[in-house]
Amino acid sequence: MTNADAVVVLREHGPWTNALMDPAVGRTLATTDWVDARPDPYAPGDPRRWQVRAKSRVGAVRVGDLQLTIVPKLPVRRLFFLLGYALDPRSHWGHGDGNVLVSDYDDLLPAVAHAFERQAEHALRRGLLQGYRHTDETLPVVRGRIRESDQIRRRYGFPVPVEVSFDEFTVDIPENRLLLAAVERLVRLQGVPRDVRGRLLRLQVRLEGVRPLRRGAPLPSWTSSRLNSRYGPALRLAELILHEASIEQRGTDTAVSGFLLDLAKVFENFVSVALRQALRPYGGRCQFQAHHHLDEAEAVLLKPDLVWYDDAGRPIGVADAKYKAEKDKERFPSSDLYQMLAYCTSLGLSSGHLVYAKGRSPRGSHRVRRAGVVITQHAMELDRDPVDLLAGIDEIAEFMVRSQ
Repeated sequence: MTNADAVVVLREHGPWTNALMDPAVGRTLATTDWVDARPDPYAPGDPRRWQVRAKSRVGAVRVGDLQLTIVPKLPVRRLFFLLGYALDPRSHWGHGDGNVLVSDYDDLLPAVAHAFERQAEHALRRGLLQGYRHTDETLPVVRGRIRESDQIRRRYGFPVPVEVSFDEFTVDIPENRLLLAAVERLVRLQGVPRDVRGRLLRLQVRLEGVRPLRRGAPLPSWTSSRLNSRYGPALRLAELILHEASIEQRGTDTAVSGFLLDLAKVFENFVSVALRQALRPYGGRCQFQAHHHLDEAEAVLLKPDLVWYDDAGRPIGVADAKYKAEKDKERFPSSDLYQMLAYCTSLGLSSGHLVYAKGRSPRGSHRVRRAGVVITQHAMELDRDPVDLLAGIDEIAEFMVRSQ
């Protein structure tokens, strides 16, 4: 699809699409990992003609004068359930009520902006959270404690100004700074509906007294507690907006700004979190991306999506999630089996589990010759009711327990 107003709409893992764009924009796209981009092979004499194909990232991004939208195959309401459950399985939108947050938006960015605005509004309904912030400052009067070593080193014995440290009870705390940063990020993005943008701007006013984050600065850390529990869902979504899905590049001829979710990562996170929840009744503990090594010299690092350990710390189960296009699963079915065999061998396990998205085939198992290892491939259809989807995860967990 090509439009004169530099708008291109792609579908996740869809076919090559012809697009008319500035050559610099095309070259920028070709260097990213969001899409495949190449000069149109059927128009070698026209540098403005390109072909673009989406991978597993979805959302909206502006590259120069091109507005690129990548539409997920999965309905947004289903995607929001996977996303919400992975962020916080205890939240209401982690239990199937994500439709309330998605509202009537069929595109990802408007839905995310609307969801964040709703969650932030709920968090701030009882006023801004306040807390103590430790501050080191140079002041004309004494406040708190004098930093004597700094006073001597910097002031050479002069009594003023004074190097002091103090704790201040303020709204300028990490939780509020994260909310403000996410608000500021969303209002800059094209594709956020006007009514949602207006409500976000009103939230920005309510966050007066909170310092904005410097561009490029690390996100402030926060710890979940009883005091900030009402902020929890909004903060997790803010971190997603600012870190996991934020695309921003300035200072070059081709500016890039947008919001893209990696569906492969969303699926892997969902499977890992949901399996951990399903395995809890059976005891032990689960760890995500646990570091193990294939070789005795520990030169080859292995990071399974989920390793299940018993109470003594011994591995008793391993699972890996695979979000792939159907063509990838047809072309490279054995590479995943090799990888899982390496996991099982390193962990000393007799069984391993691969969980695929969009699967239409039934569960299948492979017994590895001379290894005594059974690798089971589980298939999940994601466009299902959340209750049914979690029931499918429970079945995988029960299978893992039986195959120990």
